[in-house]
Amino acid sequence: MTCTTVQPTRTPVIRRPSVSGLWAVASVRWATVALVLFAAGLAARLLGAPSWGWWVFYLACYLTGGWAPAWEGLQALRSRTLDVDLLMVVAAIGAAVIGQIFDGALLIVIFATSGALEDAATKRTEDSVKGLLDLAPDRAVRIDADGFEEEVDAADLRVGDVVSVRPGERVCADGVVVDGASDVDQSSVTGEPMPVGKAGDDEVFAGTLNGAGALRVRVTKDPSATVVARIVALVTEASATKAKTQLFIEKVEQRYSVGVVAATLALFAVPLILGAQLQTTLLRAMTFMIVASPCAVVLATMPPLLSAITNAGRHGVLVKSAVAMEHLADTTAVTLDKTGTLTTGAPRLTSIAVIDGCSSEDDVLRIAASAEQFSEHPLGRAVVAAARARGLAFAEATDFQALPGRGVRARLADRTIEVLSPRAFSGNPVAAGGLERRGSTAVLVIVDGAPVGVLGLDDTVREGTDAVVREIAAITAGPPVLLTGDTRPAAEQLATQVGITDVRADLLPDGKVAAVRGLQADGHRVLFVGDGINDAPAMAAAHSSIAMGRNGADLTLETADAVTVRDELATIPAVVTLARRARRVVIANLAIAATFITGLVAWDLFGHLPLPLGVAGHEGSTVIVALNGLRLLSGRAWRSAISWSP
Repeated sequence: MTCTTVQPTRTPVIRRPSVSGLWAVASVRWATVALVLFAAGLAARLLGAPSWGWWVFYLACYLTGGWAPAWEGLQALRSRTLDVDLLMVVAAIGAAVIGQIFDGALLIVIFATSGALEDAATKRTEDSVKGLLDLAPDRAVRIDADGFEEEVDAADLRVGDVVSVRPGERVCADGVVVDGASDVDQSSVTGEPMPVGKAGDDEVFAGTLNGAGALRVRVTKDPSATVVARIVALVTEASATKAKTQLFIEKVEQRYSVGVVAATLALFAVPLILGAQLQTTLLRAMTFMIVASPCAVVLATMPPLLSAITNAGRHGVLVKSAVAMEHLADTTAVTLDKTGTLTTGAPRLTSIAVIDGCSSEDDVLRIAASAEQFSEHPLGRAVVAAARARGLAFAEATDFQALPGRGVRARLADRTIEVLSPRAFSGNPVAAGGLERRGSTAVLVIVDGAPVGVLGLDDTVREGTDAVVREIAAITAGPPVLLTGDTRPAAEQLATQVGITDVRADLLPDGKVAAVRGLQADGHRVLFVGDGINDAPAMAAAHSSIAMGRNGADLTLETADAVTVRDELATIPAVVTLARRARRVVIANLAIAATFITGLVAWDLFGHLPLPLGVAGHEGSTVIVALNGLRLLSGRAWRSAISWSP
């Protein structure tokens, strides 16, 4: 009879068609087999094996790697569109017909691998979005008018229902507390670094984790309108919107494919009509298809981007795709989450104020730590850690009590010690109010009902954050923007420390999305950096995104374009700089590839291009652009990016 976290039975809010899990797995496997067969054929050829031997490997590569793009191309033909994948398969077959099977197998491997990676990435993202629904329990304990408890589906809850949330359970619905008190960890929704005390009339959110107290909550929102449900919808909507940016690329591919096919057919049919020999005409048409194929263009783009991805990965930044790297290069504005991004999310003691004038700071801290030594609350652990760092000896505590939503109580010798939130004490000392106004978390230390001191605790700012903020400001259009669900005083205190001037606080997930979209409406290409589930919608809405990987939520890691494995903030401006250099290399490579293709096609159309020379020119351009892109693999490229200074 509890709010259990089980696999949801309701249908996830996913509007886009899902990629079949079996299809994604199969495409990855077939692409892997094709790559292995291609490598085996190449090895056999280099080792001097009979031609039929490496032909067998290459033909097997055709079958395993080519059936998927061929099938998709044929499906596209049924809807009267010409897919570039089908063009590549036809070009590969044409290459085999005229004896250049290596070129064809290379094209097959490139496109099979690209399609498999896209399917796998799409499936992982959709699975992660569906898994977000696990945050909100599938079952709830509803309390009727007579006070009896009844277990029901959480999806059947209605506004006005009262539910019971026991210690350690997740809240079943968005609502307000009508009875009980507890500390609730709502970092997954608001990003606040520490559990928040909840009592009568306080708002709670579905999917947040209840602490040691028991709560009764009146439902205020329909299950389909909870914050968690809105997160799922926002991620899905923003991801679908981002996919529309691919329409221009698809139009270019379509026109290019139609043009190459039409030109190839014309080169084959017209000379035959005019009486040319079949073999010569076919050879010329296939030569045209080979030299006009975009293999060099593909390699002009991919090696620089993949080299940059590999280099970043060696230094702790996992960029998920070449498209993600291109998006990072477009960055003109950076938005940053606070808790877990600019800070570690772990509180630390920053100040001690003595109230009675008779105690010292060490005495106040020793008393508080002695009472908190059995506490599991993050604030209590921070107090104990600070006392140990000062080498203070703890007194023996008895009758320890955790007071949900309030603090702790214990007996030290013949005295009653309480360490409480200011809101749990009838009088709020001036020192506590001052700490809260500047954004710190205040904790009262009380001996026999009289306050003796106030402890101030703050989230720990990551080392070097101020330097990273300056570098971001130098490489973009201006300083980064702080977007956080934490309180404004806490956000402004941190912003002052690290040099951020634009602070937007008290934001729920949809508020962060609105802020990102507002910046993009002003013409910015926004990079969002965060770590929590509440950051996922803003990541999906942003042009690009980076997640803090050490403690990042699963959905955030899947939604983000890149992940900093070691949570090093300095890698953020570094990877943007590296992405921009990769883009410059791509532009240079495209110019080289276009020059070669244009020259070879013109030669074949207006002269007589020998097949060996056409293949040599085509492969030569491929080698040149590939080697140019591989320069970004060097350690020097990363050192130059990480050491960049304004």
